[in-house]
Amino acid sequence: MAIHIDHTTKDDILLLAVYDRRLDARTAPDLKASITSFVGTGWEWIVLDLSAVDFVDSSALGAIVSGLKALGRSGDLVIAGAKPPVTALFALTRMDKVFRMFPTVAAAVTAVKSRV
Repeated sequence: MAIHIDHTTKDDILLLAVYDRRLDARTAPDLKASITSFVGTGWEWIVLDLSAVDFVDSSALGAIVSGLKALGRSGDLVIAGAKPPVTALFALTRMDKVFRMFPTVAAAVTAVKSRV
């Protein structure tokens, strides 16, 4: 199943907007491939907009972690717009300690621009 992700850029920041309501075992491989493909082409600063997503399972979370690992220490992947069920999964798995999470894309972009 192909995942619906749009990408735009803001200065040197890649904005990835996911439009699937569910990120699960069916969409996780495409999510991982998409993120790692962008990393492979040189993008180091990524904002992942999950505002349209209602559900994330562990395999999709693993795909997002793989994207972060692909960056190594050269950049960052931050989460924007996650709804309460999604933020709850990040908190339950303690991934909220690994990923910086922001309520909006604008807030995420501001934080990434300042590199803090």
